[in-house]
Amino acid sequence: MIKRNFIKTTLGLALVASFGGSYAQTTPLKFQLDWRFEGPAAFFLVPAAKGYFKDAKLDVTVDAGNGSGGAVNRVASGAYDLGFADLAALMEFHANNPDAPNKPVAVMMVYNNTPASVMALKKSGIKTPADLAGKKLGAPVFDAGRRAFPIFAKANSVSAVNWVSMDPPLRETMLVRGDVDAITGFTFTSLLNIEARGVKAEDVVVMQYPDFGVKLYGNAIIASPKLIKENPAAIKAFLTAFAKGAKDVIADPAKAIETVKARDGIINTELETRRLKLAIDTVINSPDAHAEGFGQIKGPRLSLMASQVSDAFNTKTRVKAEEIWNGSFLPTAKELDVLPKGKK
Repeated sequence: MIKRNFIKTTLGLALVASFGGSYAQTTPLKFQLDWRFEGPAAFFLVPAAKGYFKDAKLDVTVDAGNGSGGAVNRVASGAYDLGFADLAALMEFHANNPDAPNKPVAVMMVYNNTPASVMALKKSGIKTPADLAGKKLGAPVFDAGRRAFPIFAKANSVSAVNWVSMDPPLRETMLVRGDVDAITGFTFTSLLNIEARGVKAEDVVVMQYPDFGVKLYGNAIIASPKLIKENPAAIKAFLTAFAKGAKDVIADPAKAIETVKARDGIINTELETRRLKLAIDTVINSPDAHAEGFGQIKGPRLSLMASQVSDAFNTKTRVKAEEIWNGSFLPTAKELDVLPKGKK
């Protein structure tokens, strides 16, 4: 009897070993968004809702954020394994904290171009960057467009401007009221917020940074050094599942918004669908993304950005481009083939 039980147990263990994939332990991962549950969050909520993360043996928790700086800090602290953050914010953290033991690293580019823009009402008379000289510009102190404005100003020979600071909810309101002449912000955030305050899109001047000589990268997926060291396979699995979900989101943004609505029931579905489409059109399905490949970067462009951020952000040390990026976890070329054909 003992011998028969021993044989059955041995056979059972052999079966588990043979079919380990079916019994593999699920890896829990905490993911920090850069902002609230708005349209672009669908890129992370869709693979969760469709079970792509689960199929990859991952148990992913996606939490709302309050800015790229916060996302970088929370991944650096170990509170989160992965996050979504503006690459300039990640560079700033590295350069200002050279001795920090846990500096996050970008592992996949999502916004190939910065979403930052300068926006003004046409009635202000502002038509070009040169018209901004001496004007009052408004933005929160941590706004990505404001932080990178010196790069925009240098590229377009803009002389001094006067900055007015405010909390994010007041930015577009102050522009519409005339308290400031122009604002900086993400195109797909501020433009729609201006419209929500009664201004038609055609009455807004939008100067997108990439259209005015500022080729900064935008948001990337970042990973903690601890996760990179202890479970690199989990990062690769996450990115592969994410890419699969991204293809679905780009193919059907309206359907993807249902996952955002499921997380935040009070969102305006029509508005967030427009926001998601605008994000796709401006920073994801862009000519630069087609040229470089979804999820990827080009070394010379990254090095130039590192130098520009060092200067514009006046960092304690120079940004080292080679310490910011680790592309070894990227999915295969076939798995990264998520962008629609024809836009180059």
